[in-house]
Amino acid sequence: MIVCRTIQELKSALGERASDGKSLGFVPTMGYLHEGHASLLRKAREENDVAALSIFVNPLQFGPKEDLDRYPRDEERDLAIAAECGVDVVFLPTVQEMYPGRPLTKVIVDEVTDRMCGASRPGHFDGVGTVVSKLFHLLKPSRAYFGMKDAQQVAVIEQMVHDLNFDIEIVRCETVREPDGLALSSRNVYLSAEHRSQAVRLSQALNLAKEWLEEPGMTASGLKQRVESHIREADQAIIDYVELLAYPELSLIDEEARLSSYNGTVILALAVKFGTTRLIDNRLFETSKIGGGE
Repeated sequence: MIVCRTIQELKSALGERASDGKSLGFVPTMGYLHEGHASLLRKAREENDVAALSIFVNPLQFGPKEDLDRYPRDEERDLAIAAECGVDVVFLPTVQEMYPGRPLTKVIVDEVTDRMCGASRPGHFDGVGTVVSKLFHLLKPSRAYFGMKDAQQVAVIEQMVHDLNFDIEIVRCETVREPDGLALSSRNVYLSAEHRSQAVRLSQALNLAKEWLEEPGMTASGLKQRVESHIREADQAIIDYVELLAYPELSLIDEEARLSSYNGTVILALAVKFGTTRLIDNRLFETSKIGGGE
């Protein structure tokens, strides 16, 4: 495994590893790797000649009151996990290496960033789009792997790739969960024991939503109310949003129409704070399969 800390080192490593038309599978991360990341790395390793990982805590996607300085870091452990997963090349740049001067160019994706985390974290996806665009140009992967826990990020990246004609396949990967259902996240380490026990309400609500969707006459507003009520039974939960939207366009659907009359994929997405820790989770549903469709 080659560890590259500069762009020049990365170019040299990829010139050696990805020559002769070999496919390159790429997993961009902010480090503090867990089993969710490892599952992406293993998939990249299985499906490509070369597997590459980036570890970079990107300051552009953090707001002024967010946890950039607190974001967990463990380089030694990250590199050990990467090696176990068979990664060939790790790109581990500094902020100075990625942004030697204040960047004057941004990649902004409209509309799919208007809701969910895009509404509550203004500028976040500008930072995501900008850094992922830079990484795509530097590594030139055949495929890039993203976990569906952050389904809005996946939608944003897919739109960017489509609009800017990146010759890259975006591979959606299922959310990896703890045994009790909590979605794996680097931020879970911030949760107190009490908050950790209450955070399972998110995945419980998503599972119950599958049953509630089957009820005759269920509407988007009705489903969201059920989900919010279930989450609020955890007295430490502070709801940022509960959204039901068309996916991947993340457009609004009629709040009062029966969901059984909607034909397409919808996402039920949650963002909830426990103390200072903000967690997200989601689930996709094919509404054409609700009650057999109408």
